[in-house]
Amino acid sequence: MILAENTQYWGDVAAHWAKQRPYGLWRIHSDSVNTRLFSEWLGNTRISSVLKTDLFDEAFGPGLYSHVAVQSKHFVGIDISEEVLRTAQASHGDLKAAAADVRSLPFADGMFDVVLSNSSLDHFRTQDQIVTSLREIYRILKRPGRLLLTLDNPVNPVIALRHVLPYRLLHKTGVVPYFVGASFGPWKLRRILESIGFKVKKVDAVLHCPRVIAVLLAGLVQKKAQQKGQRAFLRALMSFEYLSLLPTKFFTGYYVAANARKE
Repeated sequence: MILAENTQYWGDVAAHWAKQRPYGLWRIHSDSVNTRLFSEWLGNTRISSVLKTDLFDEAFGPGLYSHVAVQSKHFVGIDISEEVLRTAQASHGDLKAAAADVRSLPFADGMFDVVLSNSSLDHFRTQDQIVTSLREIYRILKRPGRLLLTLDNPVNPVIALRHVLPYRLLHKTGVVPYFVGASFGPWKLRRILESIGFKVKKVDAVLHCPRVIAVLLAGLVQKKAQQKGQRAFLRALMSFEYLSLLPTKFFTGYYVAANARKE
């Protein structure tokens, strides 16, 4: 069963993005950060079955699909929005996709080896909805299946400030392109995952460049610079990821990332 909440909203967002194609260069960087992290965590092993919990990235860029699908026998993506599904499948013709809500997954227990969830669950309004989603993911994972997860990082002062400012203002000024909701900081996320039954291998932080400034600069570089200049800009953005090696990583990373296993 598809839970209807937010279906129309995300369909409208996807329809707008399909026409405007905003943030193109920025999304290349975002996809690169996620791909590098999840590739490191997955390694080179062959995977029988993978589920991805939304397809927004694949609708408007390579996302994770282009990389992970080559090492998996079965890759399935879900999204609550039919518009996102259509756009993702138009971009990736062999992508298997289904309309579904991560809070009520239409899959049998123990069906997937890996679940990828990059900034899917942090668009719900409440933490309880995130926990419901994590329990569903736990249910459909095999033993020893793996969850690779990223969420907005409320320990980052910029994210913390964003949560207390009015969404309408942030959206109108372009700082926030779509609705963002509840999340967990790194330490609470670990506790929640362990309470559900996951064994948490690692909690990390990613995407360390100053995001608002970087998005604005990415727009300018995309319009004004040639490909060589764009590639140099992307390399400069990626260099910020070295901040993940410092003890302050949870204060600079825009996303908290978790590598967890069902045992």
